[in-house]
Amino acid sequence: MTIQQAQQDTLSQLKNLYDEREATNITDWVMEHLTGKKRIDRLLEKERVLSATKIARLDVILQELATHKPIQYVLGEAWFAGMKFFVNEDVLIPRPETEELVEWIYAESQQSTRNHLQLLDIGTGSGCIPISLKKKQPTLSIAALDVSKGAIAVAERNAGSLGAAIHYILVNFLNEAFWDQLPVVDIIVSNPPYIKESEQNNMRKNVLGFEPSLALFVPDNDALLFYRKIALFGKTNLTEEGTIFVEINEALGKEVTDLFEANGYTVELRKDMEGKDRMLKATL
Repeated sequence: MTIQQAQQDTLSQLKNLYDEREATNITDWVMEHLTGKKRIDRLLEKERVLSATKIARLDVILQELATHKPIQYVLGEAWFAGMKFFVNEDVLIPRPETEELVEWIYAESQQSTRNHLQLLDIGTGSGCIPISLKKKQPTLSIAALDVSKGAIAVAERNAGSLGAAIHYILVNFLNEAFWDQLPVVDIIVSNPPYIKESEQNNMRKNVLGFEPSLALFVPDNDALLFYRKIALFGKTNLTEEGTIFVEINEALGKEVTDLFEANGYTVELRKDMEGKDRMLKATL
């Protein structure tokens, strides 16, 4: 089987699972992963015959994709802020809107008059937020926590491969008894679980079936659980005029704003590239 034949067969099969544009993008990603070559190079070498090992690998990839498993988990990689992160089913797949949150934090930290800012990431998952910030601003001192051993293992792997010094902490943040063991910092950031359990029926199979529910969902009767905890935590673990940055459920912009304001914070709500309420800055 040549590179061209493999690409055509892959695209044909993926069109049964995705619309044409997404099937084309995933095919390109699979072929680059398989061959190690960009699209232009594959075109120049389209008649090159794939090895039996690569053909077998392609068969496995297509079998996994047929189960609606996200391509990022199938290949074990996801791109974020121009970097390739390792991902598996212990962590959420990094989203483009989270890159906007990273850019906002970076811009704000650049304007700070303080030297050696300290930052804590709550619920780090793959580590994409703290690692991206550390690469952008090496002088940041960063700690990151998660309740999942699997997530911490993934984050540590990414920090190592991408050359970012991050201190990882395995802890259940919702248990306030552990808060005095956590650092006092200038910046708190979090992309916490914020999807109501009742919203599951509106979600795609590849999210529900594979991404960790622990990192996605909160009870319908306490949708602001993590934001309430983070607001309280900030009162004891933020430096003077410290800031909190959080990603939010697009439907809960007013509710999250009201919560932080009720706790004495000055709040700025910001929309993402699609015009949805997506992130919030709260300053003491």
